Amino acid sequence: MTPQPNPEAGAAVKAADRAHVFHSWSAQDLIDPPAIAGAEGSYFWDYDGKRYLDFASGLVYTNIGYQHPKVVAAIQEQAAELATFAPAFAVEARSEAARLIAERTPGDLDKIFFTNGGADAVEHAIRMARLHTGRPKVLSAYRSYHGGTQQAVNVTGDPRRWPSDSGTAGVVHFWAPFLYRSRFYAETEEQECERALEHLETTIAFEGPSTIAAIILETVPGTAGIMVPPPGYLAGVRELCDKYGIVFILDEVMAGFGRTGEWFAADLFGVVPDLMTFAKGVNSGYVPLGGVAISGKIAETFGKRVYPGGLTYSGHPLACAAAVATINVMAEEGVVENAKRLGAEVVEPGLRELAERHPSVGDVRGVGMFWAVELVKNRETREPLVPYNATGEANAPMAAFAAAAKANGLWPFVNMNRTHVVPPCNATAAELKEGLAALDAALSVADEYTE
Repeated sequence: MTPQPNPEAGAAVKAADRAHVFHSWSAQDLIDPPAIAGAEGSYFWDYDGKRYLDFASGLVYTNIGYQHPKVVAAIQEQAAELATFAPAFAVEARSEAARLIAERTPGDLDKIFFTNGGADAVEHAIRMARLHTGRPKVLSAYRSYHGGTQQAVNVTGDPRRWPSDSGTAGVVHFWAPFLYRSRFYAETEEQECERALEHLETTIAFEGPSTIAAIILETVPGTAGIMVPPPGYLAGVRELCDKYGIVFILDEVMAGFGRTGEWFAADLFGVVPDLMTFAKGVNSGYVPLGGVAISGKIAETFGKRVYPGGLTYSGHPLACAAAVATINVMAEEGVVENAKRLGAEVVEPGLRELAERHPSVGDVRGVGMFWAVELVKNRETREPLVPYNATGEANAPMAAFAAAAKANGLWPFVNMNRTHVVPPCNATAAELKEGLAALDAALSVADEYTE
């Protein structure tokens, strides 16, 4: 579709937004949200007719791009047939979505509890683990993000937790492996894995294994920096959980449904958790949906014991119809395979080539359509381009980088010292190369701030 400029309409949309919409994660008087007129495939555009290649996939959820006709049609058909129905009933769209998800989850994660998104999926996974074990504590990693609701933001490891951290959430944080900025003085992935597991087991020992209900990890951490765990780490965590009777929760809200070139990132490591959360890519974000995939032993706990939790819109028919259509589209069109192939053939070599030429690039890491470029002031010292959790003038270099990307028609996903490269999983090679070219130009701006 060719965008048609309509500045007057855009001004009206912007005025209503500024008058009435309260935006998340924002100081309301300091933001200037773009007014969006439309989107299709890997692109969206504003009311001035400027088109952007979306290398953020919305918020890392439009895995099949915008406005896929088969998913739009499925939502329309479901609305005409049964627009909504309470969660206590068996509904075809809900049952079929659960079946298709369970077919793709690893191991015996065959029961699906539907939520409205990723944060409440994490909330319920933790509640299930605590009730299953009778224990209060949850261990989670620094450099993690698990959602904005009360428990989910407390298991989060980044600064978004701080304003809501009361210190009473029963959460203990630990360091997960990340060789580029190792907390264990490691020089190899093998050392990083071994020392991270030793650190985790020591944490378990000093916290008291009998007090720990669950360990929750993003299979591949997302907004924290797309840090693919070293070989053996997740298997080692699985062993520790088995050893101490701890529930292992994998958060696949961002990494799931093709993002890593597999249906679930757990498949990359051959690991089966006890509970797995999902959202975002399950229906490409077309209608809010999330959930918890539950193992047999956890499900059995609630076989004759009431599970004390639920949501009014759990398994909403419109959301589930979108999930059914999305999963079928991904299977029919080879979207997961596309993410794996083009990630390896286009994205990875393209980013590594940029890293060779731009002194602002300290590290490139990722898998599939799930990549991060870490920006530094000095490659030798690895000093970040801006300070940790920088705002205002201190964040000027990253703001200049993001502005340059947008000026070149690329919408980036920027978080602290990183830009994420997370295009739709069905993006074409030509679109990816277009995005890499725009990223090249933006990195030249970041280079100006290096030493």
